[in-house]
Amino acid sequence: MSGSKPDILWSPHHPDRYVICDSELGLYRIGPVGSAETKAGTLPLSEETAATLLAINSDTPYMKCVAWYPKHEPECLLAVGQANGRVVLTSLGQSHNSACKELVGKEFVPKHARQCNTLAWNPVDSNLLAAGLDKHRADFSVLIWDISSKFSPEASVTAEKIRLSSVDLDSSSVVTKPLYELGQNDACLSLCWLLRDPKLLLAGMHRNLAIFDLRNTSQKTFVNTKAIQGVTVDPHFHDRVASFFEGQVAIWDLRKFEKPVLTLTEQPKPLTKVAWCPTRTGLLATLTRDSNIIRLYDMQHTPTPIGDETEPTIIERSVQPCESQIGSFAWHPSSQNRMVVVSAANRVMTDFTVFERISLAWSSTTSLMWACGRHLYDCVEDGAEGVESAIEKDIATRMRQRAQSRYGHDTVQVWRNHLLAGGNDPQLKSLWFDLFYILLMIKLTDLELKLPGNKQSVVYSGIKNIVKSSSGTTESRKCWSGSDRQTDVPRFLSEERFLALRLCGWIGRGPDIDVEIFLRSLEQEREWERAAAVALFNLDIRRAIQILNKGATAEKGDLNLNVVAMALSGYTDEKSSLWREMCSSLRLQLKNPYLCVMFAFLTSEPGAYDGVLNESSVAVRDRVAFACMFLSDAQLPRYIDKLTNEMKDAGNLEGILLTGLTKDGVDLMESYVDRTGDVQTASFCMLKGSPGDVLKDPRVQCWIENYRNLLDAWRFWHKRAEFDIHRGKLDASSKPLAQVFVSCNFCGKSISYSCSAMPHQGRGFSQYGVSGSPTKSKVTSCPGCRKPLPRCALCLMNMGTPVSNCPGTGKSDEKMDLTRENKLAQFNNWFTWCHNCRHGGHAGHMLSWFRWDTQEKLQMCRYFCNPLVQCF
Repeated sequence: MSGSKPDILWSPHHPDRYVICDSELGLYRIGPVGSAETKAGTLPLSEETAATLLAINSDTPYMKCVAWYPKHEPECLLAVGQANGRVVLTSLGQSHNSACKELVGKEFVPKHARQCNTLAWNPVDSNLLAAGLDKHRADFSVLIWDISSKFSPEASVTAEKIRLSSVDLDSSSVVTKPLYELGQNDACLSLCWLLRDPKLLLAGMHRNLAIFDLRNTSQKTFVNTKAIQGVTVDPHFHDRVASFFEGQVAIWDLRKFEKPVLTLTEQPKPLTKVAWCPTRTGLLATLTRDSNIIRLYDMQHTPTPIGDETEPTIIERSVQPCESQIGSFAWHPSSQNRMVVVSAANRVMTDFTVFERISLAWSSTTSLMWACGRHLYDCVEDGAEGVESAIEKDIATRMRQRAQSRYGHDTVQVWRNHLLAGGNDPQLKSLWFDLFYILLMIKLTDLELKLPGNKQSVVYSGIKNIVKSSSGTTESRKCWSGSDRQTDVPRFLSEERFLALRLCGWIGRGPDIDVEIFLRSLEQEREWERAAAVALFNLDIRRAIQILNKGATAEKGDLNLNVVAMALSGYTDEKSSLWREMCSSLRLQLKNPYLCVMFAFLTSEPGAYDGVLNESSVAVRDRVAFACMFLSDAQLPRYIDKLTNEMKDAGNLEGILLTGLTKDGVDLMESYVDRTGDVQTASFCMLKGSPGDVLKDPRVQCWIENYRNLLDAWRFWHKRAEFDIHRGKLDASSKPLAQVFVSCNFCGKSISYSCSAMPHQGRGFSQYGVSGSPTKSKVTSCPGCRKPLPRCALCLMNMGTPVSNCPGTGKSDEKMDLTRENKLAQFNNWFTWCHNCRHGGHAGHMLSWFRWDTQEKLQMCRYFCNPLVQCF
């Protein structure tokens, strides 16, 4: 425009055409680069699009504002507001119909010349064109023209003829009488028609925002504000309007027009344009002077109407379409989040798409979904092996599957919980066997020793603390069983070491080390190598050879075990023998770790068993049991401490055997949870511990609460209830308070809670109407207001009186059927009543009553005959 920055207008009907308004009007068509529509000399807008100049109109000088006709015909009809206040209709299209020819060149002239600031076509009644002018003391600033009206010379005055005679125009194309005149003695800086009602016009006047109703032009609704520039209506929410002043944007709700519902962050430079995105709800773009950045405000989730005190939160971000300063921009009317910007200096145009924020949602059932603009994407498994394995490895999926199989709830055979988890995780298998042996030792032993400074049982404290308290260790020497060599092998024995071996699962109760039961269980599980190693560690080389031979001949057995058995049969303790030399050099080539440590044990010197103790592939319980048998009191604690630290650092659940259910065990479990996220196993494991400091640890409580939240997220309501019941049995402090109670009709206080809180001795019983032994107390009145409680409909005694104290319960009253067990049952004393007829009494009496014949019930309670509402 003349002397100002350029502006852009998109065609309301052609999504590939727009107009650049500067000192002249230029019509452009946008298309993909290299297409037939683009010609040589096109202007590149982006890597994919280019613009072709279709037409230029330089017949309307002194342009200040432009508005595009909203209807399809006439095509490319534009209204141009000039510096002298005139509004000229012009065209850039090739439309040759008669309507267009009649309108093009038509002028609308105000009484007094002053600048035209803004134009706005009525979106419904397209013949109405509103023009906003500068202030004149004797004229209106808002003129609404009817473009279909014609100038009538008879009605004109002489002064009007003189004003028009200075311009060489056909008087029939000039209109001087507007259809409506609004806003006297004020300036209009911006205009827009309200989309909710085409008869309402919103105008930004000099000091206020005013809403004019064309049905009653004498009245207007206005609000005093400085934010009067650039008024624009949200196309997706017709009651929301934006305007600006200097560097501040105000958002208005027309239903609550007293003040802005939202004021956006003030910018350091004055604003030049604000525009709502036509394809995206609640997205507002703003441009400041001399800037190459467009600031976006996302008000998509703004609640409306908004309260007086609270302002909604919005998401603010900035985009930079080009490097040069931006003169203006315009949203594309149909392409999502697309805009074209034009530079302020040399009309360089850029086609730019604002990328949407991606909202990611990952459901508790591992379904992945994200939203980008109008598109919603759902991540579906495509059946690829990699995707399936990734889903299977996800800990959330595994915990969900375990919860469905009641994982962790088997409190009788605790070791079976690892089978409920799938049975393919060696760490979980080791953990649940450790817990099984710990609980078994607590039940089967009478050991009540307490560690110094620790109130927990020795069994709970783990092998690490057990071996530290070891005393009275004796060294014994035992010969090999089944070998011709009578070499003595030193072993160490003590009560604490025996306890450690039981916790490792090697031996049962008894003073001797008898591993035969353990070996048979390993043979049943077809763990031939491990069974042979355990037999060898117990100095029974013949038993180890038998196990290997049995494994080789079993179904799907490994025939190489016969070779290993043959090698064992040639054992000799001579240090310089060829057998010893070959076993030492070739044992590392064995793939099975248990076979490897067997030969490491046979070729090691007494007390130097690093080849066995440091083999990480061997189960921790087997290495610890081996250490308890063959390491001295000086070596054993050092090795256990070293192994414990390794387990804690790695988060290896096999280390629970060493740490026990103590603080060290919580540290180990924390490392495991940090590594895997398995709060399910952590919760069930810690609940098995003694309800002491372990359960009070905030980390343990955090795991439990997170697992409960997971069950809620999966909608496993029954599983959550089962877990809470399971937790309540193991941790009495976690039981919730009573939530259902009997209240008094008079004062509304809980009768049951007051009764349970009453003292059980002294004067406290008598003041509530209770007499006799505390075990047979009766509360016949409300403890709060002392009003009498209702009477039982059968025994006529006040509720609260124990059934055993009621008369008529002797041998003659056989119908009551109150045996000794029933008298002692607490349920007999419960308050019971029908919610329909309000008849009630002691639960024991009610049960006996309804064992009578039905006819008798009907005679006593007429409500019982209703099949829909039965008393009991």
